[in-house]
Amino acid sequence: MFSGIDEVDWASMEHAYGPADDVPELLRGLASDDPAEREAALDGMYGAVHHQGDVYACTLACIPFLFELVVDPGVQDRGGVVELLTSIGGFDLDEDDEAEIDEDEIEGAANYAMAAAAVTAGAGVFFELIADEDPGVRLAAPLALATLHRHPVRVLALLRERLPVEPDEEVRLALVEAAGRVALRHRPLAERVGEWLGLLASRAGSPGLRLAALAQLARCSPDGLPGDVVPVVSGLLREMRSAPDESGSPEEPDAPGAGAPPGGTAARDDDEPEPVASAETGRGEHVVTPTLVGQLRSLSAQENAGRGAPWAADLLRTLHVGLDDRVGDRTALLADQLRSPDRRQRIDAVRMSGGLIRAWRGPYEELVALVGEQLSDPEPRLAEAASHVLEELFQLAAPAADALAARLAADPGGRVRTWAGGPPGLGSTVKALARLGDARAVPALAAALEREQVAHDVGFAVGHLGAAARPLAGALRRRLAEVELDEGAYDRASPLLAGLTALRAGEAAPEVLRVLRGAPEYRGEWLRTAALRALGAFGPAAREAVPELRALIRRPGTASATEAAEALWAVSGDADAVLPVLIEGLQSDQVHDRRAAAVALGALGPRAAVVAPRLRGLLAHEELWLRVDAAIALWEVSGRSRESVAALLAAWEQNRHVRVRVAECLARMGPVPEGSAAAHVLRGELVSVRRHNAMDGGYGSHDIHEDEKLLALCRQALRGTGKGSTP
Repeated sequence: MFSGIDEVDWASMEHAYGPADDVPELLRGLASDDPAEREAALDGMYGAVHHQGDVYACTLACIPFLFELVVDPGVQDRGGVVELLTSIGGFDLDEDDEAEIDEDEIEGAANYAMAAAAVTAGAGVFFELIADEDPGVRLAAPLALATLHRHPVRVLALLRERLPVEPDEEVRLALVEAAGRVALRHRPLAERVGEWLGLLASRAGSPGLRLAALAQLARCSPDGLPGDVVPVVSGLLREMRSAPDESGSPEEPDAPGAGAPPGGTAARDDDEPEPVASAETGRGEHVVTPTLVGQLRSLSAQENAGRGAPWAADLLRTLHVGLDDRVGDRTALLADQLRSPDRRQRIDAVRMSGGLIRAWRGPYEELVALVGEQLSDPEPRLAEAASHVLEELFQLAAPAADALAARLAADPGGRVRTWAGGPPGLGSTVKALARLGDARAVPALAAALEREQVAHDVGFAVGHLGAAARPLAGALRRRLAEVELDEGAYDRASPLLAGLTALRAGEAAPEVLRVLRGAPEYRGEWLRTAALRALGAFGPAAREAVPELRALIRRPGTASATEAAEALWAVSGDADAVLPVLIEGLQSDQVHDRRAAAVALGALGPRAAVVAPRLRGLLAHEELWLRVDAAIALWEVSGRSRESVAALLAAWEQNRHVRVRVAECLARMGPVPEGSAAAHVLRGELVSVRRHNAMDGGYGSHDIHEDEKLLALCRQALRGTGKGSTP
């Protein structure tokens, strides 16, 4: 094995962490008899040689040796190597990607293309591996074929031939998944695959296999789903709970002759196949190792411990992805899952509910109430998952408010969470209740303010509670007075300043002024910004800060001068003092400073009408966010909306993330004329089912809140409750 490996000039190549001269050792480690060494080697391959999916010259050089490994029956854990090869060779570079490649990415793109060509050229070996004695290899081979082989018709025929004779349920599911992948990659075959999946969904012997067929049908041919898909899936889940050990061979509808596929064996005449190891045990003896692969496998084992069908959650996730914008069906299915007697199924449903609500708009009252019911479950993972989902819902969590309050009362120790590597933070239940504006969160926040180290997010929670949190002003003020103005001042003071800002607690002006004057050099700029925001929020109640603010505006054109001018206007209303400073800030070399000046000028309204021409000139600036801020400020200082609205609607189409800011302005402008371009855009947003900020593969903790805010602003703008404007 590995003939010629020492002749490769590995030292001349690099991987993610430097010279690739350690790659031969990793490759030999994959063939080791020691399971810990094999796992460490696989971890090294993913961590360095194929880091985050990247393909280097050394990755390309590994491909022939990886193929040697997968065809050698004496090597254990070959399924993991098949998966590695699939990942290395399975990158698709479509025309859009090619158009966006810049000079720095040309070499990387060439490597991807060469890897795909090299692995695809050897993909014929996977035909033999689909009937390998090792269940772990059989588990990985179908997806490798579907992803890499150049002849999808042959692949599809083999998948269908193999299904009736495959003894392992998890491998059978992989065969069905691979068929769905073929249909997605080769759309002319989608109808043929859809017909087969439809037959499996209605006639396969195992409920798990029928569920897998439905999931793939939803992905590649959703029109073929039964009209009653929700009760059908619910029934399958009940069957799976009552008979979790599904080792029987499926009944393949309308399959071709069940002869032996290449390298395989014919089906047995017995009613049941001969007992074999599961696909998981077929991957070799697994030991706990301090590698990423080992940790992920350990977490997966903990998560699936005791599950009769640990793959059911993946099938349901696939089904939900396929159902896409069918929010009604997905909500009904999740509601049924949340009523299941199986706690693990409810954990999965809670997490999937969070994913659904993050991406799609809809009526979620029943679903949220059911998630709230999980808070009282004695299984800590279930209750914790529910509280994390509710934390992200803000006002949408209202149906679970009482359940949140009960959870908070029953678990006072969960008010604040601590970590070794960072400041403490509020527990999910407290945050969820506070984000609802529910006063029952106030005692928990009061207790958090008495801790030695205040939770970093207390101030934000106070902001959502509004007037209900007014009793906390005294504690916030007292703790701020105790903050030592040393290098750690920002971390300790910023949560308190945020809370006082939200409450507009002008009585705390002396404590805020102390921080402003004594801010240390380390993060002092951030601390002064937070203090100035607080003073500005206090308004005339912070009049004693006027001399300090006047002193700070003497350096026009700087960020601190702009922030001080904005606070001075809010406190004293002295437009003559602040206008020259803000005009100077509008000419800064820094886009961020120009944006801050534009926003501050808009707050002056007609008192800053003299800057209208300057703001108008910024409507053509290359920085989109500056154009938006300038357009809003132009309307605020001039009272005329036509130019501003045109610029704002153009930005709306160019970048979805500016939409909340744009909608805020349109709502303040007053009634949007019926039939106008603005009305068309706003109504289009309201009828969209997809959240405007939904992302594939990631999300932010405030995404749902921001999208619901956008919808409310669109309705407000169309109703016309703003102050009006001149065309």
